[in-house]
Amino acid sequence: MSLPPESQESSEPEPSRLQRLLKLRLLAFRTGEDLPFNQTLPLWMIFPVIFAALYLTHWSVLRLPYYWDELGYYIPAAWDFFRTGSLIPITTISNAHPPLPSVYLALWWKIAGFYPEVTREAILIVASTGLLAVWKLAMRLNGNALVAFWTVMLTGLYPIWFAQSTLAHADIFAAAATLWGLVYALPDDTRKPGNRSIWLAALWFSIAVLAKETAVITPITLAAFELGAGFRKPAAIRRRSWLLALCYCTCLVPLAAWYGYHYAHTGFLFGNPEFLRYNATSTFSPLRILAAFGHRLLHLFAHMNMFVPVLCTTAAMVLDPVKDENGQTQNRVSFPAQARIYVLLLANALEFSVLGGALLTRYLLPMYPLVLLIAVSTFHRRVRYWQLLTAFSAAAFVAALFINPPYAFAPVIRLHQQAIHQLATRYPGSTVLTAWPVSDELTRPELGYVASPFDVERLEDFTATQIDRAAQDPGGYSTALIFSTKEDPVPLPFHLNSFALDEQYFGMHHDLSPGAVARQLGGDIVWQRSDDLEWAAVIRFHRTVEAQLH
Repeated sequence: MSLPPESQESSEPEPSRLQRLLKLRLLAFRTGEDLPFNQTLPLWMIFPVIFAALYLTHWSVLRLPYYWDELGYYIPAAWDFFRTGSLIPITTISNAHPPLPSVYLALWWKIAGFYPEVTREAILIVASTGLLAVWKLAMRLNGNALVAFWTVMLTGLYPIWFAQSTLAHADIFAAAATLWGLVYALPDDTRKPGNRSIWLAALWFSIAVLAKETAVITPITLAAFELGAGFRKPAAIRRRSWLLALCYCTCLVPLAAWYGYHYAHTGFLFGNPEFLRYNATSTFSPLRILAAFGHRLLHLFAHMNMFVPVLCTTAAMVLDPVKDENGQTQNRVSFPAQARIYVLLLANALEFSVLGGALLTRYLLPMYPLVLLIAVSTFHRRVRYWQLLTAFSAAAFVAALFINPPYAFAPVIRLHQQAIHQLATRYPGSTVLTAWPVSDELTRPELGYVASPFDVERLEDFTATQIDRAAQDPGGYSTALIFSTKEDPVPLPFHLNSFALDEQYFGMHHDLSPGAVARQLGGDIVWQRSDDLEWAAVIRFHRTVEAQLH
């Protein structure tokens, strides 16, 4: 006997919770409506999507050899730990950076082998974890999945984060852990006193400082903020502030333990004296700090087309909040959370105006998602067709990946590979005049550029002063590999470099052209290539050198 229609329908299995969430998510993206926080997709489903997107967009660079500070410190330090188990680098001078990145990379090399692509993929996992924290943070502070989606999208596309997503620097480790710490530390409208999630924040901040010591600025700033907020408040609030500050400061314990270990094994507390001088003791000039602070503000709010969402946010702030058919406005990042975010931005800009000899934008890596979260949240609250602004910002970031900005920045890898290939095939065994990082690329085969090391005569750069020094000892080298150590754009009316201050405090300089170097050293250019603002050349010398027997 057949069942009645009603009974037939009721006998069908009900859709699973996951199917319901997928349908709700699709409907929300079509309509732009909010979903309750507990109705969003679980993190274990979001992470593979983020990783796959990063993997596909970085596919062409996964096999590139190591470069810049990768080969200068982080890869040699991890390589030493991988081979010897020593947390203190052996083949490079110790900078007292905490060892977590070395341990992590060595683990992956043990599992999958010592190859550049293994390293790049391991870093992609860290970058994906950081973007997952951006999603979680946006959902917690704003509650709208579309806001979270666009914040993650813009962060992943932002050229600084995009580039760091495969580079073996400590900054991406510290950024991912710091952002997860902020997930549990920044207050939303529903967090109540006594929430145990604050100890998760302390754990993540401890991981961050074991990745890079400068990450301590975020928990210390939050601790100071809580103490200030609880000053002259009722006893219960004051005790809560003290507890929060104490939790944040617990990250100082593992950091102090690492420095104690480093001092016991090297005799230096904060790294070798030259590293300490360059990054700390020589940076305390008031004029240098002021100049660096100006650069840091540009890095936070203008660099690599960040000015596009920042200016759009400024314009959106003059508009009244958009109301729905019920007269309700969209969610905002709570004022307590905003206050802490602004203080963190200021504290990080000040820290890296005082510390750090080079003006590296990656130092501010965990701050860029906070700027973008405020921007996207503002668009959503105040602009009716707000996703057009997010799409416009995304387009600006994609353009910045391909169009050179009007200021100097460090060059990339591929021309170095081509130039070194010329040396290895045409002049093996020659002594090469060059500068860092090519000097390390030629002398360390594990970095992926050469099979056998070259003898190298090192220069600091290719300025006239350094070339004059090389000309005084023409018998010390038989070949030169010269390259642009900075990409110098054509001067424009809106050029962003103040060259006099940058030259005095931040190592800015002008390299001689390949032709000028060849003439001054008496050699012939046997190979030369250029790519927009970057160039490299191989110069060969044919000299008769007198030898005298003593």
